Amino acid sequence: MLAHAINAAAPGIMAEEAKTLGATLVHYSTDYVFNGRSNQPYQESDATDPLSVYGRTKRDGDLAVMAQAGAFFIFRSSWVVGAHGGNFLKTMLRLAQERDSLSVVADQHGVPTSARWMAQVTREVLQRPDHASHSSLFHLSNAGQTTWHGYAQYVLTQAARIGWSLKVQAEQVKAIATSDYPLPAARPANSLLDTRSVQQKLGLTIPTWQTGVDEVLAALWAQHTS
Repeated sequence: MLAHAINAAAPGIMAEEAKTLGATLVHYSTDYVFNGRSNQPYQESDATDPLSVYGRTKRDGDLAVMAQAGAFFIFRSSWVVGAHGGNFLKTMLRLAQERDSLSVVADQHGVPTSARWMAQVTREVLQRPDHASHSSLFHLSNAGQTTWHGYAQYVLTQAARIGWSLKVQAEQVKAIATSDYPLPAARPANSLLDTRSVQQKLGLTIPTWQTGVDEVLAALWAQHTS
């Protein structure tokens, strides 16, 4: 299937080629590899149990990269947000301008994580002369936690403060359950990732998720007003 070819087979092939060339492979993974039933943030050593084809193929991709035993970094993250491409923040911003009401899931927990910050971390890690000696799977997400509903409210609060004209205000966003909004790929109820390993082994200081969201909103506002 296409998902397996892209998410599982391709990373394994790239890891094999990187090992042959003596290069370091960077692979980005996802919270979807877990079932979300834990009441604690997931550690890298926790057993995976994906709920969807996407989660299973991403898990298989992680395993394929590690099986080659070359130099690699697998950065497993969650709720990635950026000024480019589609994501939850941009969807909420658009819908709040178009609709008279919004309903957002409030029983799934996670951390919005800045794509820009992840790229900066990746660059800084690879610039270290000894980076290959730190090869590992790491959980990489911003600090703090929220729900999709809390995330939406924060986005609309900050957007209104910047100057966006919205039909739906933050306090008007209705909280709903996952069962009220089924998706083709089931999301883990708990997407929280324990980042202590990446902080300790790579010496990272992790900013809050609000910092990344604010940066994205500022970038989108600059585009909107240019």
